[in-house]
Amino acid sequence: MVVLTARNEARGLEAVDGIRPAGAGHSDVVFHQLDVTDPSSVSQVADFVRDQFGRLDVLINNAGISGVDRDPVLVAKVKDQNFNSEDLRKEFDDIDNLTENRLEELLDLFLDDFKANLMGAHGWPTGGSSAYKVAKAALNAYTRILAKKYSTQRINCLTPGYVKSDMSMHMGVLTPEEGASNPVKVALLPDDGPTGAYFDRNGEASFVSVSYRFFFL
Repeated sequence: MVVLTARNEARGLEAVDGIRPAGAGHSDVVFHQLDVTDPSSVSQVADFVRDQFGRLDVLINNAGISGVDRDPVLVAKVKDQNFNSEDLRKEFDDIDNLTENRLEELLDLFLDDFKANLMGAHGWPTGGSSAYKVAKAALNAYTRILAKKYSTQRINCLTPGYVKSDMSMHMGVLTPEEGASNPVKVALLPDDGPTGAYFDRNGEASFVSVSYRFFFL
């Protein structure tokens, strides 16, 4: 049973209708509206899952802020832009000392610098997708924080690769079906499988090589 969510109810229902002809039975996929930035919306979907199914076995989060300049030349370049500050890199990668509160503070600092146009001066990624890159670095860090906090659960992050999608302006090299294969593979890891790990399409990979280089989902 899959519960598909989206902020826009009409688009979410349309997505469910698009999935069903591909082989999913009518009762195998259901829709529920969800805006992860709205606590009441989060509570409603949590109540729905609990009341309808009793539990949630696997949660796949594919939320992100693009912040992408629609100039295709710039988009081709932003994948290679990194953090300019060694201190920032160390903070996001210091999983032994990084806390949820400190991660929130770092994101608040980024937002302040973003509004004041001081990203480059303070070491943040610049270019057409700075918000996207910082959001993904934060997600990588938060994955490892949660994995330490909930050690009996399997909490990992991954890249689907460079997928042809609206977000990438269909400039990717993988079809949506090919991009979906890695999330499915990681979601079906055994109960005693890795946790707090990062997976590319070849399997478990190092955070060092990916934490500050970003892939369009």
